[in-house]
Amino acid sequence: MIGIGTWQCSVSSMVYKGDANIQILDNDGAYGFEISVPDMDMPDYEVKDIAVDGNTFTAIANVSLLPGKDIAIQVEFEEETMSGFLKVPFVGKIKLNGKKAA
Repeated sequence: MIGIGTWQCSVSSMVYKGDANIQILDNDGAYGFEISVPDMDMPDYEVKDIAVDGNTFTAIANVSLLPGKDIAIQVEFEEETMSGFLKVPFVGKIKLNGKKAA
């Protein structure tokens, strides 16, 4: 499973600019996720339709703030870095750049 661990990400969009922590877990052979943003309550979310091709991870997420709308996720992992994007309805692409937390 690629990307397992905690990642510190820099996020830059028109609705939020700052840091986020993404913890990717091995949940009994499936991926599990915990996302936290300092000083922000995260809405309920679900990550599904996960696919891995080499070092590239893709998925679809749904969030309670956007019922019925899909958020596309694509992230490429290297050993200590990750980069990718979220494609959020009404917002557009949000770039993600991060590194593995110590």
